[in-house]
Amino acid sequence: MRGSSLLTLLMLMPAPVVHADDRAALVRLVRQDCGSCHGMTLKGGLGTPLTPQALREKPVESMAATILYGRAGTPMPAWKSMLSEADAEWIAGRLQEGFPEESR
Repeated sequence: MRGSSLLTLLMLMPAPVVHADDRAALVRLVRQDCGSCHGMTLKGGLGTPLTPQALREKPVESMAATILYGRAGTPMPAWKSMLSEADAEWIAGRLQEGFPEESR
């Protein structure tokens, strides 16, 4: 019973909020820094593709954890010193939808 109450509580928690000013900075970070390995169009390079098709089956929470903590034994670094959990979840969610282009 206790576990189901916790699950219900977690489901009722609001999604992380990322403000508009932060979104532009996150888009730039992903397009420039992540793009240096995952391809400037995020279709792959040294790193795997970050397209909606490639990420369709991946849980957002798992992708956010990869963003924050990296992947041991691969070139994927941890970004937890630069990004919050809300930032990582926002990025992961947008990657599944089709990541926005950088404003010029």
